[in-house]
Amino acid sequence: MLSVIIPVYNEEKYIEQCLHAIISQDYDKENLEVLFVDGLSSDATRSIINRYAQQYPYIHLVDNPQRIVPYAMNIGINMAKGDIIMRLDAHADYQSNYFSALTAALETLHADNVGAVCHTDVLHHTPKTIAIKEVLCHKFGVGNSAFRTGTDSIIEADTVPFGCYRRDVFTRFGMYNTLLVRNQDIELNKRIHAGGGKIFLLPQALCTYYARETFAGIARNNYLNGLWNLLTLKITKHFSSLSLRHFVPLLFLLSIVIPALLAIVYWPCILVSALSLALYLIFLLFTCLQISTSKHCHFGYLCLAFVVVHFSYGAGSLVGIFKPVKK
Repeated sequence: MLSVIIPVYNEEKYIEQCLHAIISQDYDKENLEVLFVDGLSSDATRSIINRYAQQYPYIHLVDNPQRIVPYAMNIGINMAKGDIIMRLDAHADYQSNYFSALTAALETLHADNVGAVCHTDVLHHTPKTIAIKEVLCHKFGVGNSAFRTGTDSIIEADTVPFGCYRRDVFTRFGMYNTLLVRNQDIELNKRIHAGGGKIFLLPQALCTYYARETFAGIARNNYLNGLWNLLTLKITKHFSSLSLRHFVPLLFLLSIVIPALLAIVYWPCILVSALSLALYLIFLLFTCLQISTSKHCHFGYLCLAFVVVHFSYGAGSLVGIFKPVKK
């Protein structure tokens, strides 16, 4: 039996599309339960889910008073009846064979967790949103994250999106860390990997993640991602909880900020900041020119999207250095 857990909160814009993807799955519905664990949404999310639950008995709505993802996942895992646990996101769409492909791979690969390459898209296609989409699936934008940039074959991975787990994973390696507002999936997968578990990424792009469509939206999201990178380290006290790629924007920002501050007492230090910024701009312009030429994207929007992603992420990490952890 497969138990699918989906943390939700105020997702009325995306929830119906997610529900359609679930009821379209080719998985045997007699061996399926879907738990929407809701953080007491104030929009139409709950009423939409309840409407579908009345028609499809394998869909259930569960309350999550704490409102954050790790609590939602732990509530769902404790309630789940399945031998296999799958974690999904309401902000995404899934091909009709998503459930069957991942559960089959879990068995054939003798894996503890499997996921698939996640295609990034936007709901509304405009020159600006298309540029944002391209940035969020390019290595210069997201680093060497294979589940975003793609792979030609099945590979072992340090983390995967929307994973499909053996149930005993949560007995052997522990539940979700409820102190982590973000990075909870990455941290869990790192624990599995460190404990000798096997995580695989399938090359088929079986799901589509819908990115935020405004520069303000991606700035806020990446700022919080950067912030929680440092907070995750403080909470787990293990650098292995994350990967080196998560700290590249911080290192880049520090290469500008620290020499600029030192220039107050020794002015030639500003040349280091200037060099770092100049190299970044050269690489930025070259990358944007390449993408705009090959994919006919708006050059200006590409440049702005990369800058927003990198600097908001780096700024969040910088703030995270000084921000205390609440326990």
